[in-house]
Amino acid sequence: MNELQLKYGCNPNQKPSRIYMEDGSDLPIQVLNGRPGYINFLDAFNGWQLVRELKKETGLPAATSFKHVSPAGAAVGLPLTDVLRKIYWVDDQGDLSPLACAYARARGADRMSSFGDFIALSDVCDEDTARLIKREVSDGVIAPGYTDEALSLLRQKKKGNYVVIQMDENYRPAPIEHKQVFGITFEQGRQELAIDDALLSNVVTKNKEIPPEAMRDLKIALITLKYTQSNSVCYVKDGQAIGVGAGQQSRIHCTRLAGSKADNWWLRQNPKVLNLPFRADIHRADRDNAIDLYIGDEYMDVLADGAWERIFTEKPDVFSRSEKRAWLDQMTDVTLGSDAFFPFSDNIERAHKSGVKYIAEPGGSVRDDAVIDCCDKYDMAMAFTGIRLFHH
Repeated sequence: MNELQLKYGCNPNQKPSRIYMEDGSDLPIQVLNGRPGYINFLDAFNGWQLVRELKKETGLPAATSFKHVSPAGAAVGLPLTDVLRKIYWVDDQGDLSPLACAYARARGADRMSSFGDFIALSDVCDEDTARLIKREVSDGVIAPGYTDEALSLLRQKKKGNYVVIQMDENYRPAPIEHKQVFGITFEQGRQELAIDDALLSNVVTKNKEIPPEAMRDLKIALITLKYTQSNSVCYVKDGQAIGVGAGQQSRIHCTRLAGSKADNWWLRQNPKVLNLPFRADIHRADRDNAIDLYIGDEYMDVLADGAWERIFTEKPDVFSRSEKRAWLDQMTDVTLGSDAFFPFSDNIERAHKSGVKYIAEPGGSVRDDAVIDCCDKYDMAMAFTGIRLFHH
């Protein structure tokens, strides 16, 4: 199959729409279920590249949750703690496969952003992973294959219309890529930079110690950034992105946005949040929305009289600003990647508030010395990669 007709482009009025191979070869995909759209394929192909690279560099199964051509989450298949199982709503699932753990982490880090995601998996989708996907609000999935049991489960989703794509894992694109904007063709070499130990070897701070787990997490951050709309910053802890700030015009706004998402991930693990008395008839997405409001500044939207009764069996206590700050101060050893240099030390100050200990960024700013000094103030270790990772 050389081409595939799509329902429409980015929006319903943008017709006709298709994907095809200009060189006359076959498309490297099979649609096993559903009818994918234009944005579905943008998410699928970017997500597939991300998880393929995570698997290559870490040796672990990987998953990502994409929304609007940027990852909401990305992770490798490390076991889940009891607390993570609870905040990701998988504590009723028993033991999970490594791939299912990867998806639970990728989906669970920022559940608000992952609502209606497109999923990419590095390995053959197994029954455990399909079972998690089946009960989430999602548009589709791409993987190198599916077990019979997994495919059967996924075909039941969205009244039989859930998009399931199989990717040829042996496909390699041409080294030069093209796209059109306003009828004008752009050409560039593909971004094939390897995110490896050598890229992270130039540690410029007084603290030179980056343990293996932090090296792994820095790689996850930078690989995630390779497929995130720029400007972008990514916080990672324990094998998963916990905050992605994408598409901001200002670097500090990326750092703040990603940092606020990382903070929310940690706040959700506080006993006060874990033990919120939800009504039994509250749907998963409504629980996510309520938690987001409860831990934020608009908490009265769910705690006001007449509001809490629709969500909780009893009125929860306010999660005060001082309580939240005390809990956030316990978050440590977070890693952070940036797709371009930090022009000011305010980014480091903000990162410190979210427990960042290890940083990777290109370097090359006229204010590099001030940024390094700020890292030294907090005993952070920072590597200069010398390479920018813009993605548009």
